[in-house]
Amino acid sequence: MNILLKPVKFLKEVKVELGKVAWSTRQELIGSTMVVIAVTALATLYIASIDLSLSKLLSLVFK
Repeated sequence: MNILLKPVKFLKEVKVELGKVAWSTRQELIGSTMVVIAVTALATLYIASIDLSLSKLLSLVFK
């Protein structure tokens, strides 16, 4: 096979495979994004509260 034809064949196969993908709707994408933002915010608050608690505890221990 000619070396110049390999990339063309690859791109054609990629196009075929991308046609098989089940793409999310706009509403599904927005919903998933909101879930990710909410979980990230909750994880941030949780880690921040643990960090603050441990910092205060250690400052009391080493005072």
